[in-house]
Amino acid sequence: MSLRHSMYCPCCDMTPGVASRRRFLALAGQSAAALALFPHLAFAADDVPAIAYDSVPDPVRLPRDIYLGECSGVALNSAGHIFVLSRGNSIGPAYGAAAAQLLEFDRNGRFVREIGHNLYAWSFAHTVKVDRQDNVWVTDKGSDMIIKFTPESRVAMVFGRKQEASDEETAPLKHPNPPLPSEPGRFRQVTDVAWDAAGNTYISDGYINSRVAKVDKDGNWLKSWGERGKEPGQFHTPHSIAVDRSGLVYVADRSNRRIQVFDGEGNFQRQFTIDVPVPSDARPAIGNMPDEAAIAAGTFAPGSPWAICISPGPNQVLYCADAFPGRIYKLSLDGKLLGVLGRSGKQLKQFGWIHEMACPAENTLYVAELLNWRVQKLVLHG
Repeated sequence: MSLRHSMYCPCCDMTPGVASRRRFLALAGQSAAALALFPHLAFAADDVPAIAYDSVPDPVRLPRDIYLGECSGVALNSAGHIFVLSRGNSIGPAYGAAAAQLLEFDRNGRFVREIGHNLYAWSFAHTVKVDRQDNVWVTDKGSDMIIKFTPESRVAMVFGRKQEASDEETAPLKHPNPPLPSEPGRFRQVTDVAWDAAGNTYISDGYINSRVAKVDKDGNWLKSWGERGKEPGQFHTPHSIAVDRSGLVYVADRSNRRIQVFDGEGNFQRQFTIDVPVPSDARPAIGNMPDEAAIAAGTFAPGSPWAICISPGPNQVLYCADAFPGRIYKLSLDGKLLGVLGRSGKQLKQFGWIHEMACPAENTLYVAELLNWRVQKLVLHG
């Protein structure tokens, strides 16, 4: 096993994430089966530090007439209340339905309320986060908007603007490559938010714009950085974002299969990839085994970061989840692998596309799963 951690790889004229992906692709030509991508690594799987853990049954309990859809987000406030963002409450046709619902549960998992019922911004739920003042923030990929709710569940600020039904050009967004120029204050399929100690908000934007935006505590636009690409400081689907105690910004650059780290002004600091052996019995949560094209695209490559979170201090750690083989990785903030847990599946302690994680303590995780329509609470041992 290894974690490749560097600013750049001059010997092969590519970033470490690109280098390791090409190594995967070289192996892929040997067989159509995805496990043939890693035959020489399977024997070393026992050397990976496995973390023992439990999944707490029924961490949230729904009223009889409310159902979860794909769970795209989970977050906790200072009182331990659990906020679940679900692609439930769908209205409209199968194509173009509005699918977003924000539910609050108390620290014991009892249902408290629905927040923002029929909110104008609800379209296609992506992530939910809670800041230091217990304000609840939601990113909606479908409406291209970020909503800030007060602790009393009133709308405090909105960012971005969704397409209007009356606009002649309204339609699902296209994905040109390179993307069209971005604009201050507007977003294209936004993905996540995080904050520094001064209250500045960092927004990962997203599936199309491939950048990070920064606004101050009053909502004023400060700057953005990044563009589509594979070099340090460039992105391809910045999917999740977190800030550590020192103010460094960690971006899950999903399709580039790496985590990039910046200071608060967007200056590149370092990056690392997660290269851990794939077990010989690994299976995807859904669909065919990843082939050469899937590995090259990055999203379903082993170690590709779908979700990241950083535990509270003083000794912070970073957790990262991938879709295949469906694991969670525990890392130091400088990229050292500390342990691995989980695999794809439908039972407790197994995962179906973890989309967001909350880590209120170093050994406590809440994970929101798309495919299994649920939230799990994980308690790690040691």
